[in-house]
Amino acid sequence: MSATRPAVFLDRDGVLTDVYVNGGAPSPAVTHDEVLLLPGVREACTRLREAGWLLIGVTNQPDVARGTIDMAHVEAVNERVSEVLHLDDFYVCPHDDSDACSCRKPLPGMLLEAAERWSVDLSASVMVGDRWRDVEAGNAAGCATVFIDRGYGERRPESADAVAADLLAAVPHILTLRGSRERTWRRVHDLSELGVRIFADGADREGIVALARDPLIKGFTTNPTLMKAAGVSDYEAFARDVLAAITHHPIAFEVFADDFDEMERQALRIASWGDNVYVKIPVTDTAGKATDRVLSRLAERGIKLNVTALMTPEQVRRVSSRIGGGAPSFVSVFAGRIADTGRDPVPLMVESLEIMAPYPNLQLIWASPREVLNILQADAIGCHIITVTHDLLRKVTSLGKDLTQFSLETVQMFHRDAAAAGFTL
Repeated sequence: MSATRPAVFLDRDGVLTDVYVNGGAPSPAVTHDEVLLLPGVREACTRLREAGWLLIGVTNQPDVARGTIDMAHVEAVNERVSEVLHLDDFYVCPHDDSDACSCRKPLPGMLLEAAERWSVDLSASVMVGDRWRDVEAGNAAGCATVFIDRGYGERRPESADAVAADLLAAVPHILTLRGSRERTWRRVHDLSELGVRIFADGADREGIVALARDPLIKGFTTNPTLMKAAGVSDYEAFARDVLAAITHHPIAFEVFADDFDEMERQALRIASWGDNVYVKIPVTDTAGKATDRVLSRLAERGIKLNVTALMTPEQVRRVSSRIGGGAPSFVSVFAGRIADTGRDPVPLMVESLEIMAPYPNLQLIWASPREVLNILQADAIGCHIITVTHDLLRKVTSLGKDLTQFSLETVQMFHRDAAAAGFTL
């Protein structure tokens, strides 16, 4: 079998089950009856399993080698945990350091064995653990790693990709890390390789019509700011002219009223222009008051919506509850503007996908991207759509370019422009 399946490798004690802390170091439960799942573990495993991950336990149990516990007890605990959490498999190292085995973490033996059996793609997988041994084992296997920081008084890992307080809190990090080494950073030659749908963002009528012939472009969005910049003076005339040419691609036009009743009136009029029209409604008015009432009323009438200018999980949660279950609609989170504030938008976008997951009629838009990398990031986390400006689309020719060649072209550009400017010293 080809190695195509991603897995989450889960340490047992301290990640799935509670531990006793003695002298700053964790110890597993002594008896079968003392084994307790940590809070949030069931929900975390459910989310990960539903997201398509294999769930595989990997645990060091050196007390077997030390003679203070027997293997039957370890296997009984593992079977109980596996049954409750629906794990796909469980691997145990019963050795101590002195045994010089190949399976005791920080060595990657258990992960490699599981990868062979389950056809796991290690580059797309994540190791989750509460000790430095877990993180180093994941690194050695080629996985991304998440460290569950439980405040033990012992050595901490130096190279975890993410840190979380518990497994449930780690889920957004895990989803973010999924495929980061395989997809976000791999060399991509063609946008057709990606799963995220590209919507062109702009208000140039001729540009929109030309892009509609490009099979990579799956839809269009615009807004009053873009229309103003393009010199549009008659909103409806422009929209109808575009729609005469764009009959199948979804296309979004935004209301420009600030009064809620007028927003609703404009939305109904815009929606009447075509079956492929999505009406853009801002998440708030200009005073910051949520447009919930407008969203609910339009959703009840079956209007296709594109709720725009969201930037927080709370906004995504509120909007999803208003329009979830209705007509096909988009939730547009401005990841690029989030990045402009110095915040990493990827975890927030992953959390948005989780919030929207119960509503199959909703799709997440990664809005206002700043660079080609954002397209790959959106694809890696499973975002449904990314809006791309015409200027950014022109940069896509650099996708997957050899960096040495790119460096040479940059030097040549500097030299060419200096010569054209007639510079002398």
